[in-house]
Amino acid sequence: MRDVLDDLLRWWHAGEAVGLATVTATWKSAPRQPGAAMLVGPDGTVSGSVSGGCVEGAVYELCREVAESGEARPVRFGISDDDAFEVGLTCGGIIELLVEKVDRHTFPELPELAAAVAADRPVALVTGVAGPIAKHLLITPDERTGTFGPDRLDDAATDDGRGLLAAGRTGLLHYGPDGQRRGAGTTLLVSAFAPPARMLVFGATDHAAAVAGIGSFLGYRVTVCDARPVFATKRRFPTADEVVVDWPHRYLAGEAEAGHIDERTVVCVLTHDPKFDVPVLEVALRLPLGYVGAMGSRRTHDDRLKRLREAGVEPPELARLSSPIGLDLGARTPEETAVSVAAEIVAMRWSGSGHRLTATDGPIHADT
Repeated sequence: MRDVLDDLLRWWHAGEAVGLATVTATWKSAPRQPGAAMLVGPDGTVSGSVSGGCVEGAVYELCREVAESGEARPVRFGISDDDAFEVGLTCGGIIELLVEKVDRHTFPELPELAAAVAADRPVALVTGVAGPIAKHLLITPDERTGTFGPDRLDDAATDDGRGLLAAGRTGLLHYGPDGQRRGAGTTLLVSAFAPPARMLVFGATDHAAAVAGIGSFLGYRVTVCDARPVFATKRRFPTADEVVVDWPHRYLAGEAEAGHIDERTVVCVLTHDPKFDVPVLEVALRLPLGYVGAMGSRRTHDDRLKRLREAGVEPPELARLSSPIGLDLGARTPEETAVSVAAEIVAMRWSGSGHRLTATDGPIHADT
């Protein structure tokens, strides 16, 4: 929903009703993940997407109908539909949606949600998919707003929703009608709005500028850090969220101690200088990061491993290092290299092989 939140809030403040479709579950090769949303405004304008184009025409009409009737509807689209090639997922996936009316009456918690997201404060929206359909509960690490009715259900949804929020994950919860964890009949979608994952780029080089740009494109909050103030300037890295002048290892250790990184954080060491990259890698490889990559030739890599071993880094820690950084795309320019680095980060995040899809068989997505 993050992509449509601004438009949703604009219509809410205008006192208008919109139709909102949210992906609640997917199977096989469905192109969008749970939490993806599409809205249709009162003037017929569309914002967002739930399928990358496969079923948007049918969902558009459903959104308009529900915005007028006020009756929320769960719907499913899949290749097995009789009219699959007209409104179904021709890619072979299955997608379930909740289509609901959103206005000041049905979603009074919306401004609070939008304010938290805008301020990068962790917040989760819990929406009834089955049972208390289209009702909402807003939860943060310390508070909750709204209710599904039974206190036991609210309490269970709050506890379990906070667990998903802490992990930055969106997912479904299943309960009995009164919140029994072993029951059935109530399904809730937890849409977690955790602050954006961080990308820390060490080394103020041309390659760093390209990696920072593609990191921003992928949705990371990008920090470029270098100990040399003449190179670490905002002018040289306009796409970075922040540019820090500090020794890389000292900055990374400080951010870790302050709790500003987590298992989603990716680190790209692009310094080409052992006095910078060895100390920062020594810190990074001992932290629970999502990705640690370092640039350099094979010869540089071998020398780096030797220095890290001498510094006491253990083999399991060294095994986490992606070096030389990136996938083998034959990249030459900084921009092409940045694509290679981003491809490796995405592949590791989703357990992709990095092979050409035309040379592989089976499901496109590894978790299906």
